[in-house]
Amino acid sequence: MSDKKMNTSRRHHLKSLILSIAAKWIDEEVKEIIAAKVAYMSENCPKPSLSGDQAALMEACKKMHSLIDKMDEERYDLEGKVGKADKEIEDLRIKMVDVGGVKKPALKKVRMSADAMLKALLGSKHTVNMDLRAGLKQVKKEVKEEPAEAAGDWRKNIEDKADRKKMFETT
Repeated sequence: MSDKKMNTSRRHHLKSLILSIAAKWIDEEVKEIIAAKVAYMSENCPKPSLSGDQAALMEACKKMHSLIDKMDEERYDLEGKVGKADKEIEDLRIKMVDVGGVKKPALKKVRMSADAMLKALLGSKHTVNMDLRAGLKQVKKEVKEEPAEAAGDWRKNIEDKADRKKMFETT
């Protein structure tokens, strides 16, 4: 294939040709549809014979009214069936969404203070300032001071522990 681009005038000319052919096809389809309707009507609906007396015309009108009533009943029944089918389709669509689930976007981690969270939950009208740390008890570390002599007498501590161990073993 060549790498040349098509002229704009050539491109517009081809577009107009394609559109004119499509318009002709649409016109032909419309004519075919009209001809099919005329053929169907002539086949299924013969022309009424209006010759005759009034009683014959009244009889023809009664027949037409009975046919119209029958068609209305069928139409009503079909509308009910279509409505029922539409409800079923809608229910099945809802079930499909429930089974398939809706994709939820990945949530981002946001660092918020406790005050900001409460403000977001309760709204901007309710401003609650809570110091959550105020409720906590503070534990002070107690420094145990051992006498210097107790820390240095480690042999005595070991002997005391050995004596305790012997006490448990004898019982």
